[in-house]
Amino acid sequence: MATAEKPVLSKYKDRMDKAVAALKDEFASLRTGRASANLLDQVHVDAYGSSVPINQVGAVNVPEPRMISVNVWDRGLVVSVEKAIRNSGLGLNPVVDGQNLRIPIPPLTEERRKEIAKIASKYAEQQRVAVRNIRRDANDDLKKAEKDGAISQDELKRMETEVQKLTDEAIKRVDEALKTKEQEIMHV
Repeated sequence: MATAEKPVLSKYKDRMDKAVAALKDEFASLRTGRASANLLDQVHVDAYGSSVPINQVGAVNVPEPRMISVNVWDRGLVVSVEKAIRNSGLGLNPVVDGQNLRIPIPPLTEERRKEIAKIASKYAEQQRVAVRNIRRDANDDLKKAEKDGAISQDELKRMETEVQKLTDEAIKRVDEALKTKEQEIMHV
């Protein structure tokens, strides 16, 4: 029989860190009233028979605070890129200029700001659930290791406490990121 090995808590911490990083990436794609190249990260274009991210068919730039520019590399894809941006649900209306698309970022209404804040809250809750699932996985692995004799009951309790601390820390970072993003969204 193979000897059971001690669970390593750092792998769970890494997974929790990735959940927080994923939340920050999702937040970057939310519109806050000023232009950001990350705003178009979620937009996919139908090109060459498949759906590809917009940054694979053109260069996305921010020439001024309320304007995004997309320089499409293939002239034949300009219409597809324009259509993808219009249908993205971001409320953007691109202006075609040859192979360039200029996308003015209109100021957000109070209602739209509240809507975007709700979306941000939803993203944060998804990551809180992800962190809790990682905690559950860690605790399951710890209990299995204790059952297999790799760790003692005292070590199990100590490590479970450590996992809970990691979980609380990660959820606190998610909450802080959400608070910061909500302030950014609601700032006029």
